[in-house]
Amino acid sequence: MKLADNKATLSFSNGSPSIDMPVYSGSVGPDVIDIRKLYGQTGMFTYDPGFLSTASCQSGITYIDGDKGELLYRGYPIERLATNCDYLETCYLLLKGELPNAAQKAEFEHTVTNHTMVNEQMQFFLRGFRRDAHPMAVLTGLVGALSAFYHDSTDINNPEHREISAIRLIAKLPTLVAMSYKYGIGQPFMYPQNNLSYSGNFLRMMLVCLAKIMWSTPCLSAL
Repeated sequence: MKLADNKATLSFSNGSPSIDMPVYSGSVGPDVIDIRKLYGQTGMFTYDPGFLSTASCQSGITYIDGDKGELLYRGYPIERLATNCDYLETCYLLLKGELPNAAQKAEFEHTVTNHTMVNEQMQFFLRGFRRDAHPMAVLTGLVGALSAFYHDSTDINNPEHREISAIRLIAKLPTLVAMSYKYGIGQPFMYPQNNLSYSGNFLRMMLVCLAKIMWSTPCLSAL
């Protein structure tokens, strides 16, 4: 976002002096008027329920225009990513700002795969929920509890802490989702199997029962 050459002028019909406000141009989408000093200069707020005409933040990651049906991740249309990229490639794009090459993709997949396990004590935390609890409520509790196990990455101002936290979330979320599902239906938990793909591993933890193998490893690995 860069400062535009023009300014916006706000005038009042009650005789109050008009004020100039800076205008910024984004890389995508309409220009924006910077109203951060509006209250200090006029004693008034803007009224915009639902932020229909307000940009709440500056983002270099996501752009969305609901009226036009546009969603961009790092400048790439979401439909293009859904067609040409897998989930982990999209995660890499969001984290790094660019799509990975073959070597970067392999390294990223290896890193994620080696963080799929969760602490064994998580299952005891899970048992504190009713079995008919809403899955999202259970998952919210489990994700929040992760911070109790990883004290080495809680500084949001440290880029390395943010990166390892992101990797852990990407890797462990399928495990936690599967644990929540298995708990709700009264089946034993299935541990991650790191020789499978990301989606294959998730399906195995969700669908395979210790007493009845419903999916073979080659079938899952193909997903």
